[in-house]
Order: sequence, then C-alpha cells, then structure tokens
Amino acid sequence: YHCMLLSLLRRQQCAAWLTKTKQLLAGGCSTPPARSPSSSSSRACWSSSTPARSSSSTSHKQASAMSPAPAVQHPHLVFWERTPPFAAYATAKLAACSLDVRSEVKGTKDTLHLAFSSGERLMGLPLILRYIVRAGTCGLSSGLYASDALSSTQVDFWLDYVCQNVVPGSGLEAVLQSINDYLTFRSFLVGHATTAADVALWGQLQGNPLWKKLKTSGKYPHLSRWFDYYAELPECKTAAEELVAMDSKKQKEAAAAAAQAVAAANAAPGTFVKKATADAGGSFDVGLPNAEMGKVVTRFPPEPSGFLHIGHAKAALLNQHFAEMYKGCLLVRFDDTNPSKEKDEYVDNIIKDVKDLGLTFEKVTYTSDYFPQLLDMGERLIKAGVLYADDTPVEQMREERLNRVESKCRGRSVAENLAAWEEMKKGSETGVNHALRFKFDMKSVNGCLRDPVAFRCNPTHHWRTGLKFKVYPTYDFACPFVDAYEGVTHALRTSEYKDREDQYYWVLKEMQKVWPGLPHVNMWDYSRLNFVNTVLSKRKLTWFVDTGRVDGWADPRMPTVQGILRRGLRIEALKEFILQQGASRNVTFQEWDKIWSINKRLIDPVCPRHTAVENRARVPVRLTNGPSETEVVVIPRHKKYEPAGKKALLRSSQIWLDQNDAKELHDGEEFTLMDWGNAIVKSITKDPSGVVTSMDVALHLEGDVKKTKWKLTWLAQSDELVDLCLLDFDYLVTKKKIEEEDDFMALVNPHTRFETAAQGDTNMRTLQKGDVLQLERKGYFIVDEPLTKPGKPMVLFNIPDGRTKNMTAPKQSGA
Repeated sequence: YHCMLLSLLRRQQCAAWLTKTKQLLAGGCSTPPARSPSSSSSRACWSSSTPARSSSSTSHKQASAMSPAPAVQHPHLVFWERTPPFAAYATAKLAACSLDVRSEVKGTKDTLHLAFSSGERLMGLPLILRYIVRAGTCGLSSGLYASDALSSTQVDFWLDYVCQNVVPGSGLEAVLQSINDYLTFRSFLVGHATTAADVALWGQLQGNPLWKKLKTSGKYPHLSRWFDYYAELPECKTAAEELVAMDSKKQKEAAAAAAQAVAAANAAPGTFVKKATADAGGSFDVGLPNAEMGKVVTRFPPEPSGFLHIGHAKAALLNQHFAEMYKGCLLVRFDDTNPSKEKDEYVDNIIKDVKDLGLTFEKVTYTSDYFPQLLDMGERLIKAGVLYADDTPVEQMREERLNRVESKCRGRSVAENLAAWEEMKKGSETGVNHALRFKFDMKSVNGCLRDPVAFRCNPTHHWRTGLKFKVYPTYDFACPFVDAYEGVTHALRTSEYKDREDQYYWVLKEMQKVWPGLPHVNMWDYSRLNFVNTVLSKRKLTWFVDTGRVDGWADPRMPTVQGILRRGLRIEALKEFILQQGASRNVTFQEWDKIWSINKRLIDPVCPRHTAVENRARVPVRLTNGPSETEVVVIPRHKKYEPAGKKALLRSSQIWLDQNDAKELHDGEEFTLMDWGNAIVKSITKDPSGVVTSMDVALHLEGDVKKTKWKLTWLAQSDELVDLCLLDFDYLVTKKKIEEEDDFMALVNPHTRFETAAQGDTNMRTLQKGDVLQLERKGYFIVDEPLTKPGKPMVLFNIPDGRTKNMTAPKQSGA
C-alpha cells in the first residue's frame, strides 16, 4: 500500500516537473530549472554556467530539439576532503561509470557535485547517484535501479530518505532503529538484489563516525548484519580503501609540510613545538587546511564565567602549538557576551591561568570591543532578510525547533523586524520579549540550522560596558564575525560541536555578503579532553562552588587549572600530558593516574625527603642502648640529588613509630630504622583491643639492613617537631563515566576530604607555600599553608603518584 502511494506521488511529481519543463522550453529556456531543496543536507539541483539561448525561429527550435546532445564523458566528482563520497564512488564501480575524483580543502558537508565540461553541475548525492546509474555502461542493466516501475520508485524513495536522514544529529539513532526493524527479514532495501539505495545507505554509514560506535552497541543487529555484507562487497570495499588511501596521501603531504614547519620552528632553542613533538611524543602530523607559513592566526576564546579547567588548558595549548608550528600568532579573546554570568574575578583568574600555562600570545581582546560592529552587522542582516525578530516564548521556541515548526514571526517584513530591533536596543518592554533569529532552514536534520538565535535582550550590568548596551549577540553570531574581523585564519573547536560547523560557515557566508572584505576562517576540530569521575561542565562546577561542596574554584578537588596546580601538579606535567594526546579526534575518557604518573616522574628525582609520624595512636619506643643525649647528624635531603641540600637528623633514646608499623613487629624481630641502622624488638605492650601502646628495642647497628623485612620511618621525641595537617582528597563524583540520563545529584560523593594530624621533622619549619616534598613511606605532598602562627599546623596536600590503588583517599576522618 505504501509503495503504491509512493509510486503515485512520484508520478504526480514527474508529471508536474515535465509540465513545468515544457513551459520553460516553450519560453526559450534550454536549461532545466533547479529543484527546491528540502534541507541543507539533501540539496539536489541541476545548474549550468551556460546562458539560456533564445530561439529566433521554429525551425531552429526543432533543429535544437532533434540534434543529439554531445556525449559528456568523465565528469569530475568534487567533494570536501573530510567527507569522502563512498556511495557515489562505489556506485560508479558497480555501474562501470568513469569518473574523475577530486577533493577540495575548502568546503562544507554540502560540497559534493558532478562537474561537466559543458559547465553544468549536478549537486546532491541523490541526483548524482541517479546520473551514475544511468551513465554507467552496465548501470541500468545491472539492476541498480531495479527492474520495474514500482521498485524503481522505491529506490527513489530510499535515495531521498537515506541522504536526508542518515546524517549526524540527535535523531540519528531513531532513524537507524527504524531501518534496523525494516531489515529484520530483508537482505536488501528494495527487492532481492543490490540497488543504488543499498549503496547509498552503506556510504552514509561508512562516512559517519558515530555509526562505528553504535554498531558495537548491539542495538542494531539486522542493520549491522546488512552493513557487514556491503562492507565486504568488492566494489564497496575497494571504493572505501581507495578513498581512504587518497586521503592518507594528502595527509602525508600535509604532514611533510607540517614537519618542515616544526623543523623551522625548532630552529629557535627551547620552543614549545620542539617539546611537543620530541619529548611528549604526541602526534601532530597533521596540516591545518590552507595554512601558510608566517600567516596562521589562532585564538583561545574563554568565556569569563568561571575559572579555566583542564579541558580549556588543552584548547589553549593546542592553539599555541599550531601558531608556533606555522610561525604565526595566538590571540586570547574573552567571549564576554553574557553579562548574567561574567565577573571581573573570572577575567583576572583566567589571565593568571593563561600566564601559568606559559602561553605566548600577541594580545588580549574582548568580544565586547566589537559590540558596535556586531550591532551594525545585525542591522545589515535584517535588511538583507537573513534575520527576523521573534517574540515566541522561549519554551515554545525550543519546542518548535525540535519539531521543525516555523515561527509565526518568520514571515515578518524587514520594516517590522527593524522596528522590533530598535525596541530591543532600547531594552523596552516590547524589546525584551523579542530575540533576533537567523532565517536558515527549519526543516534541516541539523538542529543547529533551525533558525538559531542571534541576539537577545539582557538589561543586566555588563562587567565591562556597564549599561550601555541592552542587547547582546549570541556566541553563534559573534564568533564567526569577530574571528574574521580579527584576522583569525584557523578556529579550533572540540568535536562535540561538529554539528555547529555548518552553522558557523553559513553565518560567516551571510555576513560576507553584507560586509565586503570579511575574510574566510577555517574550522578545525579536535577531541574534547574527558576524565573519569570528573565533570568539566562549567554549570556543574559552578554548582559545586555555589553549594559549598568545595572551597572555591581553586579547591584541590576541582579539575580547574588552579585546582590541579594547587594539588601539586607541575605545569610541565600538564603540558606533557596534553601534548601526548596529540591532535586526535577520538573521544576518550582518560584516567587521572596517567597525568599523575608523569608528574611523579618529574618531581621524584628532585624533591627533598622528610619524615612524619601520625599522631593517632603513635607508639613511644625506648631504645635500651640508645644515646644518653640527643644527637644531631647532618644528612642529604635527597641522596641522589645534591642541590636539594642538607637536613639535621635528631637521634635520641626515645623515638616515635607509626601505629601501623609497630603492629607489624614481633618480639625478637630485627628491623631497620631508616637513616640510622638495625634494631631488635625486646618487648611489645598492647591494650586489650590489640593497639600497641609502647615498645622496647635495642640498637643492632652491625646488622645487615639488606636482610630485614621492615624499613621503618621514625622521629626522635622532641619539642622541635613540626605539627602537620595532612590532607587527602577523593573524586567529587562516584561514577566513572557520567551519562546524559544519569541523576547527577545522586552521583555526588558525600565524603571527599580526609584529614590526618601528624608531626614532622624539625627541618620542615623552613618549607614555604608551594614547596613539593616526599614524606618517606607516605607519599608526595605540597605545602599549602606553611608555618605562620604558633599553634597552627602546617597544611600539606597529598599529591597522587599515579598508582591506581592510591588514586582514592584513605577513609579516615572525612568531609
């Protein structure tokens, strides 16, 4: 029944098409008209650069109609290098259709067309596939377009459906589920043999990175079975291999150029580029599109609505890397377009973070520097019919965009839109109820193109411009303009915003039409940095701060730059870790132990060694043959690193041991007192619960330290010992990987701070804030609060060493 309806609709469309074509030909037009696109992703049209010819006589018309058109051989299949035309190339092999294939560096997802020597073009995958099947030497006879009218109509339906719907976006999984259900008892989309519809679907899936992940989920068994068959079909397999090889060849050429750039940049000693490629081992063998040596300009655009976190650090360092690689420059630009969230405090701390990261940038700018130009651009686009004023309530607008329903305000005249715009700029009651929206494509499968908002009213005081402006551009509007206006050549963005790439180029293209001379900007995406048991959402991090679950943005439990540096991470370790990730686009969740392992490798060879004993149930030990008076011995602070200096070791006949160490010893056992020598247990006193309350031991300094099982730290009992507060921390959330559907509040860890009172050796009095040390047999620590007032302990933060078993805190007194 459905097939009959489709057939009837198709015949009606064809009849209307033929009627329109005859009318146009009768009027003297020799070129068929373009088909109206139903969406940006499925645009298919027929264009020509040859002007229409007028006929001066009937005989001329008849002669033109009767004369056969010259055969057009080997058309050029042109595509964007980042979206290989798998379906078209495989169909050409199946149909034995000769094509010349050419990729373009510049372009978008819509850059796919067949170019003919006559100047005509076929644009859009469905139209291209239909041509290839007809033009191939065995196209129609091969059954690629089926063998009867009904089946051919079904092929047409699937070509349109697949190209419109099997595309990246929020609705992809539902589309795949419906196709999976359809294939439950089928091996082919149409009939009982391969058609162009099958090849089209295979090509869309082959080029969709998300499909590779979804395929392994087990949700689509029938579609996966179907896909595996076509992935091994010789023509499809060869097409994929050749296109990948073609891309690989271009990448190698780009990598060679990049390597030359790196070599040139490394001519300057100590450059960041050299460290990135040689020391860190990260893979940056990629070339930025259209990059010219000495002309590349990148930008790091933080929003001043919070402190920088480790994900921002990756963005900043990658932007600097590519700027240095091509001997260009880096800009730091604050995206301050939302006065409700921005504060001076955030700006000051972001600048501090940028300096701590060691960024070298040409200048610091602000999007608010360009508010006058952005308002001017808004008015120009209103007059061009690209923007319209909309007073639809926010929730209703969101619902309409989700359901692809056009706003009632979409058809407003330019005069009406300009009038509403003036009210918005005044911040009047009428103005604040409006937003300016782009008039793009409400039917697009890409939700980012469904008339996004360009300007909103906000009467809030702006941290920089005060109350001068009442209307502010969105990031989607401001970013393309300011990037181009400042001369940015390459805008780097995480791959989670891949769907917004088309929007960025579309906005920029419309702006270039009304602002002559606005240059092109190249987008380049990379993978977002994710960590297990960690949230990097600024909204959620703000929640932790606002609810008092952490002590501010620089809390050592926070994944902010200041938080992890305060916890004891060296900036060199942070850089090395980020550069080890390279320029990959693969989205992964990193374990924290990796970055802390790098950190340990850097601090262990140089940090001084000290000793501490925990106060809780510490054990007094009497040395029966110890020194009669306290002795002072000078020893190295680090036995293998002389610059660490010397320290005084106190020895006396009364010492302290940790309770956990004392419990391991038995009467008569020989053990080692570190930096002193061996001793033998003479007696152990315990309370009824088994806690050791005291011990007597005898020094046995002639004993062999290599033969003892226990090498224990200790402290001489003295009034000169330093009071310590040792702090350890756990993750803020309990789940490794948080999903969208998770109840975030239920995953918040209630106990993340653990405190241990202890005493340290007297040499620790001289330690300053930020000093890193090792408390022997306890781990690495950083001084957060040095000794400043009598009776107030020195505060030390435990630094994770990368060993998984030590990555969570000991369960002692917690908060």
